Amino acid sequence: MNATLRPSPDAQSQRPLLTAREREAIGRSPWFAALTPSLRHDILRLGRVTRHAHGEAIVEQGQTMRDWFTCASGALRFRRTTPAGKQVTLAYVEPGVWVGEAEVLYGRPCTYEAHAHGPTTLLSVPETALRSLLQQHPTFGEALLTLQAWSMRSLYTMMEDVATMPLRARLAKQLLHLLERFGAPYAEPQASRPLGLSLTQDELAGLLGGSRQRVNVELKWLEQQGLISVRPRGVEVHDAAGLQTLVDQAADEGKTGG
Repeated sequence: MNATLRPSPDAQSQRPLLTAREREAIGRSPWFAALTPSLRHDILRLGRVTRHAHGEAIVEQGQTMRDWFTCASGALRFRRTTPAGKQVTLAYVEPGVWVGEAEVLYGRPCTYEAHAHGPTTLLSVPETALRSLLQQHPTFGEALLTLQAWSMRSLYTMMEDVATMPLRARLAKQLLHLLERFGAPYAEPQASRPLGLSLTQDELAGLLGGSRQRVNVELKWLEQQGLISVRPRGVEVHDAAGLQTLVDQAADEGKTGG
């Protein structure tokens, strides 16, 4: 049987706790749900809960990362500054996605920065606790390798999209991606749904690696087709199936062109 890992009594009594909704959000992750009950219990108990305002820095590029963490509520924006000084948005991460295991265990400076997007709650596991979990739970190492494999697969898919898809199709795919991860569940099959993540057009352009002007043109085209509506700080999707058709057509054309 695995030895039980215990935080100190003082830390246990003073630290803030996750709400029931935040625990549920972490538990919805297929990766986390697949862990053994004892491992899930130890991760939740050893993690430190912190709450952050919109825009607050979580990770700084060039600094050594000391915590493995997940978003329990809100969202995280990941961004990188290139040597030329250009800021590139990498992703917006929803609750339940774990981040930083490779950086913590590798011990080298972080290659990106992360900020809270909206009011955000984090559950962070310090490096010492992460290494203890690896020693005490034999299945944890393989689980972290699976987590890395998922991340690499997402990266390869993104690289393929940039290489083979026009901006309009990439925009449609990104809207569907955000809708799936941040949007409310379907009320009706054909119901309109907001993305669930408040983004300006500049932020959306940064996520796609395009200019605001080009992304704005494509948003207007999607709106004219009745697929979406552009709101002051976000997008409402009216026809997810229509967006998916654009993505599928671009993927088929990419295969034909290859």
